[in-house]
Amino acid sequence: MPNKKSAIKYLRKSSKRNEQSSLVKRNIKEVIKRGKKAIADDTIKDSAKEISHDLQKAIDKAVKSGIMKSNTGDRKKSRFMDKMNNALKTTSEVKEQVADKK
Repeated sequence: MPNKKSAIKYLRKSSKRNEQSSLVKRNIKEVIKRGKKAIADDTIKDSAKEISHDLQKAIDKAVKSGIMKSNTGDRKKSRFMDKMNNALKTTSEVKEQVADKK
């Protein structure tokens, strides 16, 4: 436990910042999880635009406020978009194959 007045204030500030940072990081994880679930359930075509917008918005806010470094944010966005685009591509290929068989 801090003894000095300035140390007590710093502890208060750091715990508040930590709480805010964890909320932002949790939000990013939830959006990524929602996207992965949509990819697994093949409902990505319906919600791709919304999920990608939410993810980019959350990551950009985290980068802007200093919670996440710029390259980390870019890497997370890139990896998720690759997964999403591959899922969209495979669903369209499957539909084309089904249409060709008919």
